Amino acid sequence: MDEDSRFEAVRSRDARFDGAFFFGVRTTGIYCRPSCPALTPKRRNVRFFATAAAAQGSGFRACRRCRPDAVPGSADWNVRADVVGRAVRLIGDGVVDREGVAGLAARLGYSARQVQRQLTAELGAGPVALARAQRAHTARVLTQTTELPITEIAFASGFASVRQFNDTIRAVYAATPSELRAAAPQRDLRTATPAAIGIPLRLAHRGPYRAGPVFDLLAAEAVAGVDEVTGAPGRRVHRRTLRLPHGTGVAAVHERARTSRAAPGAHPGGWLDARLHLTDPRDLTTAVQRLRRLFDLDADPWAVDERLGADPRLAPLVAARPGLRSPGAADPDELAVRALVGPAVAARLVRAHGKPLDTPHGGLTHLFPEPAVLAEALPHGTLGALTAALADGRLRLDPGADRDSAEAALLAVPGMDAATAATVRTRALGDPDVAPPGTDLPDSWRPWRSYALHHLRAAGELETP
Repeated sequence: MDEDSRFEAVRSRDARFDGAFFFGVRTTGIYCRPSCPALTPKRRNVRFFATAAAAQGSGFRACRRCRPDAVPGSADWNVRADVVGRAVRLIGDGVVDREGVAGLAARLGYSARQVQRQLTAELGAGPVALARAQRAHTARVLTQTTELPITEIAFASGFASVRQFNDTIRAVYAATPSELRAAAPQRDLRTATPAAIGIPLRLAHRGPYRAGPVFDLLAAEAVAGVDEVTGAPGRRVHRRTLRLPHGTGVAAVHERARTSRAAPGAHPGGWLDARLHLTDPRDLTTAVQRLRRLFDLDADPWAVDERLGADPRLAPLVAARPGLRSPGAADPDELAVRALVGPAVAARLVRAHGKPLDTPHGGLTHLFPEPAVLAEALPHGTLGALTAALADGRLRLDPGADRDSAEAALLAVPGMDAATAATVRTRALGDPDVAPPGTDLPDSWRPWRSYALHHLRAAGELETP
């Protein structure tokens, strides 16, 4: 989009572009999402930015009406397989906070200077600035949804000092941390039920979201002790355990009920309700990003539906299921093992080798076994070869992994079949354009062939692998 097209999107308050770009208003010093309900500024006073970090770096503070820091992530950076897309996904997973820019660059196979240059050229901000914007958002969520002391929130958000935390919050939100907390709706923890204690979240998405097939898939592949789907269709809850960098977590994500204005099974709302229970609040950012990948919340359903809806075969399927998503994985290594062995064997692996939670959450009792544990306990066969490759780093499935290299490493595992490798590439690596072996998918469906397959399966034209 050129700047005139962007301004037209701002003038029409077009939510399709929330997260795709941001705009700052010179006269107010505020930056917003395109759909901000405030009075449209004059064109000469508007600046456009590719990221919130770039707007913050230019001295703009976040709008209090439209909360631009809470928009879905740009679909481009999650779809793209180049170094910029891989870098953004790794930063979202918290790699810069844990390993620094040098660690990010090492994972990408580039020098720190090259990573800085490429990110700044495309996004208007380098890795440190992108991580800082993310830390500010995490700090706001913790400040407004938990009772943690402000000092603890500073370090849990990834800041190196309380002073750095305070300065960043003032710069981004034009408020002190205490003022942010005072402006949040108050919860009465004395009357809260145990299930309500935790960090409540709204996981934003753009456009329609067809939740039913996502929850159907998660229910079909659930593994006892690790994840479960409960409740009646339309009001189901997906709960699962999470292995995180600093501790463990339990997540609950709710399927939103259908509204009268929505097509059956879809809704026009902008989020999925979720709740996180973390043993260490430093894991909030990572946990949120992993849930977003699992539920494919950063997708651009308008772009997908426009391309696929132009095909005569797919047009009626897209019209029947607008906003159908291609689910990812909360733990890519776990997904690879589960795709290989299936739910029944995975449940036996959990019982025999999974790590018990310190405090069970209902039916959730274990973390899925780590690859190193399985490689040592079951060293033979395809499972042993797969887990050994994951454990020693020959096979990388993290958000910054190169998809072609990862698929080649998968296919090099003795006994690995191409269909399983395609499933892992689609789910664990988030590739939107996978054509599994034995499927004849036209090039006109690219770059959304993974979504096309979900439409065909939802319509009963293909079997679920």
